[in-house]
Amino acid sequence: MQSNSFSIRLYKLLESKTVQYVYIPLVLYWITLFTITTIPQHFVQKLFELQDKIEHFLAYTVLAIMLKLSLHFQKKISKLSYYSALFTFLFITIYAGLDEIHQIIVPGRYADFFDWVADTLGGLSGVYIARTFIKNAKK
Repeated sequence: MQSNSFSIRLYKLLESKTVQYVYIPLVLYWITLFTITTIPQHFVQKLFELQDKIEHFLAYTVLAIMLKLSLHFQKKISKLSYYSALFTFLFITIYAGLDEIHQIIVPGRYADFFDWVADTLGGLSGVYIARTFIKNAKK
């Protein structure tokens, strides 16, 4: 019951201070993510073979959580809020594809279908996590 109480308090905080705790962090995170994907590959070192896919998955999980919360709390377009899970997944899927295409022009980087798959699965995971949080907080 204590974790549900925490979820409720956190939800109310996010709802009351959406700009500071939802919108601004989303924008800063998305800018950071885009900047990282613009760094030439020779500056990035992998420790193990699957590290890249795990990084993609985790980065897009966080992005999806933040975007889902943003769409959920926004008040201007009711359909975006009501269907925030669907729109988040669509935005993440499209952005991940565009990001892979963007990497074609970055020295040492290339578009990778499996990076897009990892991004999309991370997005799906993030939507699920955010949706579960919202559902539990609203009980």
